[in-house]
Amino acid sequence: MKTAVSVVFAFLSVIVFSTVAFAKGPSGKVLFQKNCASCHANGGNMDNPEYTLHKKDLLKHGVRTVNGIVGKMRHPGPGMPSFSKQMIPDAQAKEIARYILKTFNK
Repeated sequence: MKTAVSVVFAFLSVIVFSTVAFAKGPSGKVLFQKNCASCHANGGNMDNPEYTLHKKDLLKHGVRTVNGIVGKMRHPGPGMPSFSKQMIPDAQAKEIARYILKTFNK
């Protein structure tokens, strides 16, 4: 009986953990490529080279955190389109922001 319970528990654990892993959604990299890379290829800025996604420029403009990047996505300056919560939900916007901070950290 113990063996049967152990097998059932193991089976259910695999199902639960697999569902959680697949439920996460697209990665920050995939979301960045879909929504941002056309203007911010390699962390640059095709419209205004002073506003890149590289750490030195983010810091220069007071953007230091995931929430800071999401704020700029929601309420950007001139030349950048706004990305509403309907266009990019908060969870995805935060994935993009984490990707930016990790990838363009030089």
